[in-house]
Amino acid sequence: MKVIHLNTYDGNGGAGRACLRLSNALRDNETDSSVLVYYKFGQNPNIINLSKGFFAKARAIINIMAERYLAKIFVKALKTPFSLQWFGKALHHNKLLKEADIIHLHWINHGFLSPKLLASLDELEKPIVWTFHDSNAFTGGCHVRYSCENFHQQCGNCPLLRFSGKNDLSHLNWTKKQKAYSKLNFHVVAPSKWMAASVKQSSLLGIRNISVIPNTIETDIFKPYVKTEAKKILKITADKFVIMSGFMPSKNDKHKGTQYLIEALNELSSRSEIDRHKIELVIFGNKDSENMPIFPFKTTYLGTIHKDDHLAKCYSAADAFILPSLEDNLPNTVMESLACATPVIAFKTGGIPDMVKHLENGYLADYQSASDLADGIEWLYLHEDRESLQKEARRTILMNFSPSVIADKHLALYKTLINAQPK
Repeated sequence: MKVIHLNTYDGNGGAGRACLRLSNALRDNETDSSVLVYYKFGQNPNIINLSKGFFAKARAIINIMAERYLAKIFVKALKTPFSLQWFGKALHHNKLLKEADIIHLHWINHGFLSPKLLASLDELEKPIVWTFHDSNAFTGGCHVRYSCENFHQQCGNCPLLRFSGKNDLSHLNWTKKQKAYSKLNFHVVAPSKWMAASVKQSSLLGIRNISVIPNTIETDIFKPYVKTEAKKILKITADKFVIMSGFMPSKNDKHKGTQYLIEALNELSSRSEIDRHKIELVIFGNKDSENMPIFPFKTTYLGTIHKDDHLAKCYSAADAFILPSLEDNLPNTVMESLACATPVIAFKTGGIPDMVKHLENGYLADYQSASDLADGIEWLYLHEDRESLQKEARRTILMNFSPSVIADKHLALYKTLINAQPK
């Protein structure tokens, strides 16, 4: 079986990483799996660049920049991503796609595949699978929906747009997608139960066949290390209770919920049971140096970590990983932390409950409750048997998200779709 995965970037962002991890899992399962990307940043020889040569690369850059910056004309100054999907690259004549048995779409925004060009893939007469890493495929443009339910109808009156109305840009985008989807048969894969339920509620794709298959992770790389040794690597004393969090954007960032993390930590520091001198906050990823909040605990910024084995040691050094996101499909950071046997404290939202089992391998706080987020940290801080929680965290990943488990589920789906093809 020959599987071709399509993604805009090569491992840049959560969807890109999930795509690469799945392809590698399939290859380990003796499946011919390749990843084709619109724009290639890295040097991975197993990833095929669709924009080779000076002119093709220049065109890709222009399309990507146009998609990102033209949107700013129409979208309010909010930190909620919105895609125009006006530009793209035709792929229906691509030799590798013609030779494939399965075409597997992932994240195709930023000028890669417009609805019209997406529909043209039907000419290949191949089974198509599409994993939804966010909500964009079934909305009029937004990637994160929050409480908006316009996608239940035909979008329009979009709260993100500067010029909003019944027939606004979101409705026009919805109409283009409806036309494209009427020409293209594809099977939806939702990485979480929450995403599957969202698709079922959508007017665009509510009647499509959906399979819930999670993303996977390299359990041989993201694995537990001895905590005392891992803390030593980060120059943290063994008796410190380490709280870790990922990418730290501006405190005004809505999607990542940074403000709730700040409020939770401030409340935690004032509680009588907490010795603030025994707690250290560690943050990895990019940071907005001009808008960094002030935290009540000693804080270490690790910056961007490029090597996964070192990142695994950082997770292992932590006693708790905090994710304050307000909407997330199946966040890689949660899976990575649990794989390294570090319990996770997060809001009860999106696909996070598919991974975090309340009071078993972590804590699920009430949505948008900074106080309950603080309760979760305190619960873990005072827990008498953290080792049992750590073991359960690792076991959860091995049983439900390991490469062999997820590869088998995808292969079963692929075979079903191939067998259903007209002979």
